[in-house]
Amino acid sequence: MPPELEAYLDIETTGLYPVQNEITVVGIYITDNTNEQFIQFVGKNITGKSILESLQGVTSLYTYNGRRFDLPFIHARHGINLESHFKHCDLMHHCWRNNLYGGLKAVERCLGIERRLKEVNGYEAINLWWRYIQYSDRIALQKLLDYNKEDVINLKILKDKLILPPEIS
Repeated sequence: MPPELEAYLDIETTGLYPVQNEITVVGIYITDNTNEQFIQFVGKNITGKSILESLQGVTSLYTYNGRRFDLPFIHARHGINLESHFKHCDLMHHCWRNNLYGGLKAVERCLGIERRLKEVNGYEAINLWWRYIQYSDRIALQKLLDYNKEDVINLKILKDKLILPPEIS
């Protein structure tokens, strides 16, 4: 039996509300602990179809605060309910069970998970997107993509550091 494919997903947006804000980047890291693939969709390339196609063969989907933010945002903007397609694990709830509170970056600091782009946060990610859109600033876009990739890859590292129930891990 082939190893189970896991996916780690994080989105960047122009704000907190799917009704008035857009998804700017979707980052997906897929691995079976031997092989790995990293995928990013940007701007107009983000579609429900592209997200679902990239997740083909995946059984488990991991996010951080994804149950309240990422997955509802994707559902509202692109009409796909990822929780109906995949076994979903919101790592934030497992962090809480381990007395690890706060956003992903705060939990990473508590667990000693390194981050190269320490100065970038969600607010700065929005600014980077608008610098790219308004001024065609490719450096800002690259920094946003690097930030998203770091978030997604660190989700796997976080999952590996947590003690998850057997039905989740």
